[in-house]
Amino acid sequence: MTPPEGLPQSWVEALLDDDPEELYQRAPCGLLSTTPDGELVRVNKTFLDWTGYRREDLVGRRSFVSLLSPGGRLYHETHYAPMLQMQGQVREVALELVRADGSRLPVLINAVLDRDPDGEPRAARVVLLDATERRRYEQELLLAKQRAEASELRARELARTLQQTLLPPAPPTIPGLDFSAAFRPAGHGAEVGGDFWDAFQIGPDDWVVVLGDVCGKGVEAAVVTSLVRHTLRAVVIGLHAPSQALAVLNEVLLVHETDRFCTVVLVRLQRQGATWRATLGSGGHPAPLLLSPGSPAVPVSGSGPLVGVLDNARFEDRRLTLGVGDKLLLFTDGVTEGRRDRELYGDARLRSCAERHRGSTEELASAVLEDVVMFQHGNPRDDVAVVALGVPG
Repeated sequence: MTPPEGLPQSWVEALLDDDPEELYQRAPCGLLSTTPDGELVRVNKTFLDWTGYRREDLVGRRSFVSLLSPGGRLYHETHYAPMLQMQGQVREVALELVRADGSRLPVLINAVLDRDPDGEPRAARVVLLDATERRRYEQELLLAKQRAEASELRARELARTLQQTLLPPAPPTIPGLDFSAAFRPAGHGAEVGGDFWDAFQIGPDDWVVVLGDVCGKGVEAAVVTSLVRHTLRAVVIGLHAPSQALAVLNEVLLVHETDRFCTVVLVRLQRQGATWRATLGSGGHPAPLLLSPGSPAVPVSGSGPLVGVLDNARFEDRRLTLGVGDKLLLFTDGVTEGRRDRELYGDARLRSCAERHRGSTEELASAVLEDVVMFQHGNPRDDVAVVALGVPG
């Protein structure tokens, strides 16, 4: 009879011959018997073969705990021995034996405590299973986990670096206008998103503010985001109306090799004494909120379809005057579509938050970002970008 894999021929023969002693000695596991205080009184040949000890070196001369590594001895005294005494057994305890040559053998241990009729401990029976392959497998899993964590960390750093190239390094200083921006990537920031903002000057007291959202995430979305930003920077200089700039951007995206589209709100700001004339154009983007002193927040925007989807798309402008104390809040759909279970953050919650934080553009932008992130338990599912601008008092 051919023995099953892992079982010695002698053990199978002993099983067929029904030889209990040979079964004990040649069992495919280490077998020990100890006194209640741990002195070795019997060991099988399998255990001796594994460890390289002679029987006479162990029986009556060594304790079980003396065969363990320093860490194993500590665990034996603090966990193994007390558990055996209190519960009468231990199961699948992982320890390391120190072989006769000083090398170590990882083992899994099951043990039971025999008691006499009066309930007094009589002997401990210990079964040891060679855990070398299991330990190797666990180490491989640990290394794989460490490599995955390192790779994820590198991906996050790369995403963070790439995202930074898509955003201005700092909000601009605009004479006569307060400006603040806030951004939070989705999740833990491991993947670059498509939300972006930009602000730049095109003439004396003449500025352009852009907030947009390219569909999708990853490197391709980042490429399109960069294309959108640079296209708008190039075309707004020669085109007065935001709607015209969005029409050109629409054509650029249609002929680009990508099939990605975006939403954009573009605001051209021209100073007129103590006020600013704002011309807004939008391509499928959430309407900004206008906050005027003593009035509730109201949505204002030009209108138009998603950018990069339709041929000959038509965009319209909306003009308004920003007076002293007025503020304009721009945001991406990561704000209003922020989700907590089945509940959306929504327009009403956004207006309420904005109306409670009218103090400064920095307070407004930061409060909205913080509120929508907290609504999602600190783990937003989408990028969140907020821009606030206003005429100081």
